[in-house]
Amino acid sequence: MSIMNLVANIPLFHGLPREQLEEIVDIMVDQTFGRGQSIFSEGEEATGFYVVISGRVKIFKLSSEGKEQVLHFVGPGESFGEVPMFAGGYFPAHAETIEKSRLFFFPRSFFLDLIKRDPAVAMNMLAELSMRLRRFTLLVEELSLKEVPGRLAAYLLYLSDRENGSGDLELNVTKGQLASLLGTIPETMSRILGKMTAQGIIEVQGRRIRIQDRDALEELSSGRKTLL
Repeated sequence: MSIMNLVANIPLFHGLPREQLEEIVDIMVDQTFGRGQSIFSEGEEATGFYVVISGRVKIFKLSSEGKEQVLHFVGPGESFGEVPMFAGGYFPAHAETIEKSRLFFFPRSFFLDLIKRDPAVAMNMLAELSMRLRRFTLLVEELSLKEVPGRLAAYLLYLSDRENGSGDLELNVTKGQLASLLGTIPETMSRILGKMTAQGIIEVQGRRIRIQDRDALEELSSGRKTLL
């Protein structure tokens, strides 16, 4: 697929006319990162933002003791680093690849200049960012106010809704990384997955998870049901 087509398929740029897409391609930097490679660190100057073309990136914070807390994972078509780019300042977290990844980098100065000349680009981005913020807000509420089984249930429902209600999910992260995202440890995560499987709520095969009882999963998420 050509660079132009790749850019046109990025949700942030959907619907933009070819002339604008050509300008975006002109300022873009095509980058490749190996697995486990740092993209930027917390506190670094935000010189631009990124879009994942292939691979996967984790966004995380480190405590003063060096403990890692994953904030979210970014996959193909998704962007990260936009907010500090618009506001100026520094990246508020770390970004690191969890597999070999191809990223498009958009330098801040050139992109802001493009937006000043053509506000339609900014309107398109604001619409996409607003939708993502709404999804993240709901997800953070779900994950912060529940016990670990409820958090896992809420996250699986979130993945299902993102796939238009599909009951067949494929985790694009390891169970250890998922545990970090949900604020627990891998042993606890494995135990909860085992209980959900034993009770017929889900079926687990490697990284594939099939939701067998969505009602039970929703009850777990809401706190109306507990794991025995």
